[in-house]
Amino acid sequence: MKKFYCFLFLITLSFPSFSQLPSSTAHYDIRKKRVLIQLCSMFLYGKNQGKIDEDSSAVLAAKAYNLPLSLSYDEGYNDNKGSIIIGTEFIEKGNINAVKRLLENSKDSDRIKLLLQLGSFYLFKPGKKPEDLQNAFSNIKQALELSNTLKIQKLQHQSLMLLGKYYAQANNLDESKNCFAKVVAECKKQNDKKALADALANQAVFLPNTDPQKEILLNEVIKLYTELGLDDKKIEMHMKLITVHYWTGNIKLALKEFYQSLYYQRQYGFKHTHFTEATISYVELLRYNTKSALYYALKSIKTMETINDYNFADIFYLRFGNVYLTLGHYEEALDLYKKSIEAGHQNINSGGFYRSFVSLVSALSSRGKTQEAVDYINSIVLKYPPKDLFDKMIVNHVRAVCYENLKNYALAENYFKEMDLCAQKLTGPETIFDVLNSYSAMTAFYAHRHRPVEAKFYADKILALSKAYKRNYISQNLELSLSITDSLNGNYQSALKHFQLYKKINDSLVDFSKNKQIEELKIQYETLNKEQKINFLNNQSSLQKSELQKSKLLNNLSIWSLILLSITIGLLYNRYRLKKRNHAKLELKEKEIKQKNTNLRHLLNEKEWLLKEIHHRVKNNLQTVISLLNSQSAYLDNDMALSAIKNSQHRIHSMSLIHQKLYNSDNISTINMSNYIRELIEYLKVSFNLGQRIRFEIKVDSLELDVAQAIPLGLILNEAITNAIKYAFPDDHNGMIYVTLEATTENYYLLTIQDNGIGIDGDFSSKKINSFGLSLIKGLSADLDAKFTMENNNGTILKIEFLPELPISKKELKIE
Repeated sequence: MKKFYCFLFLITLSFPSFSQLPSSTAHYDIRKKRVLIQLCSMFLYGKNQGKIDEDSSAVLAAKAYNLPLSLSYDEGYNDNKGSIIIGTEFIEKGNINAVKRLLENSKDSDRIKLLLQLGSFYLFKPGKKPEDLQNAFSNIKQALELSNTLKIQKLQHQSLMLLGKYYAQANNLDESKNCFAKVVAECKKQNDKKALADALANQAVFLPNTDPQKEILLNEVIKLYTELGLDDKKIEMHMKLITVHYWTGNIKLALKEFYQSLYYQRQYGFKHTHFTEATISYVELLRYNTKSALYYALKSIKTMETINDYNFADIFYLRFGNVYLTLGHYEEALDLYKKSIEAGHQNINSGGFYRSFVSLVSALSSRGKTQEAVDYINSIVLKYPPKDLFDKMIVNHVRAVCYENLKNYALAENYFKEMDLCAQKLTGPETIFDVLNSYSAMTAFYAHRHRPVEAKFYADKILALSKAYKRNYISQNLELSLSITDSLNGNYQSALKHFQLYKKINDSLVDFSKNKQIEELKIQYETLNKEQKINFLNNQSSLQKSELQKSKLLNNLSIWSLILLSITIGLLYNRYRLKKRNHAKLELKEKEIKQKNTNLRHLLNEKEWLLKEIHHRVKNNLQTVISLLNSQSAYLDNDMALSAIKNSQHRIHSMSLIHQKLYNSDNISTINMSNYIRELIEYLKVSFNLGQRIRFEIKVDSLELDVAQAIPLGLILNEAITNAIKYAFPDDHNGMIYVTLEATTENYYLLTIQDNGIGIDGDFSSKKINSFGLSLIKGLSADLDAKFTMENNNGTILKIEFLPELPISKKELKIE
């Protein structure tokens, strides 16, 4: 059921922030803006865990980025060229009376589009009022009848598909499917692949996630959009497919697809990747992959700051803080939760305020500041009482944990029971992980109080919910609780199994040097086995004695058997002591190795620092040489001498730039050639004051080169580009210079510098060619063991093909 009143509360709180114009969408075309609204609304819907509906999420996303809400639904009858459809401005402002006056005077296709807009406005309004649905149906029916009369096929399809969306919202799925099926059938007859893809996409989106046909249709749609080259639609439908897999419990596949979607977005030039990065971090943390969770949480913050998009900063700081809290970095987690709360008040209210402040309370309690945490949560709840079941559940959960830490077990149990009442009413897949975590904490509470019956009851509830929602739920709290419960019930084998699983989860977060509890459980389990064996032998011996009382020989045999058993037990005990002593020696040796490794890491850090300092000083010295040459040129009036000095400065700068990048980079062995080449070309453009007269087209793969190859390659680039600037375009003609560096077959790299200038003589004997520069290029090519070619083809083309060398670190790895 849609949470309309909750959405109104969010809009009311966040309205002041909407007046800010985010600069992050300034260079987006209409297609990218549509993708932004779709991905942002899906992110908000998932993050709010069903507290607001999908339509409300779309409204919130559009408001946040100051984009028309119509972009989320008018694609079928908007040409994607940025033109505004008649009536759009009035609809955005909610001035429906003005739209109706326009409708009276509009005709033909304009009238159909206006009816479709009105129908969409009512259909996708937040909430689910009967009068809105009725108004939507009335306008859609009029649009369908008029489009049939005028026989405008595109608008017929759009009207019929919007009618299908209406039936889906009205819970009449059979009629909805019929509408979409008609459009799909007509598109197939006409062999219109684009129209077919759009029809199938609409059909798939409005099917329930649990319908197997939805996944099949989405895969077909993604294939069609890929063939059509519509990357924006492919990204949108791919994210819809991920949503199906995630909410139906296939988390592993969904995570794999999230990574694929992130690749698609980057390839498409979509800058707002922090929504996907934060989601990946969240899912990885659920799977206890803390390294990946931390990386993508940090990546989402960096993306947000890079594109200056702080609309939903509270969510990203919250996700980042959760990772630190899981890793036990409580101070960092506290700082991030405070940032999240502050951002929630300053920017768009995304509905995550309770999440942030409850997480802050958890971090305070984890730091031992439990009383401070209790006082804080009481003051916030008094000021901002929780309004929905989910917020009430998480507040009761954190209160219960705090009072448990304060050893006020009666009050803690009361809050756990209040939490249980709320959790029972949360039945959607959106909240299942939080419900399971809450029950896990409740199970742990009863287990630690040595109340195995209650602990088992809630553990069984967790398993039942996990099975019902197809979730492979694992938790430290749950496994430890089951271990304690089985121990209390004397089931030591099961207790050991659960404790080992608990340690496996826990050891992924904290590196424990010794696992005493596992050893204690093992000893308990082995002792129980031995006691059972001894009892069995004693019973067997008693039986033998009773049966063989008449035979002294058999009686003696039984005695000697017992003696032999005692000797065996003694030998086993002695072996156990030896093994324990050896284990202690191994631990001591392990500590020594760890200390040596620490010393080696320290030496390695010193070496890297020294190398960086060397690069820094070399760069400074080269800059000094450039300055000296610049000073010397002030006293020269010979043009050739001045030109030679200028060329030398450019060559020195190309080398200085490499040392500068090595100093500034974390990687001191290789150079990112894409960044380096772009910076070198920018320097030459400024040095020659080219303006827009000569333009550059740069296509450089993301390649890394060793310093020994990067320096001669930089000098070659400097010489070739300088010659092209000077001689390829005489009399200030305009022109283009193309620079390409790419990997070719058989692990070779190919550098191409090409211009569309006047070219050179076939024998390369033109006086305009800088003979020293050409000699330098040939010499440097020889240093690289490269194949050097030069030719005329609508300008000069220079090619250098060479085999890249591995840096020292990679060579050593390859040798190993």
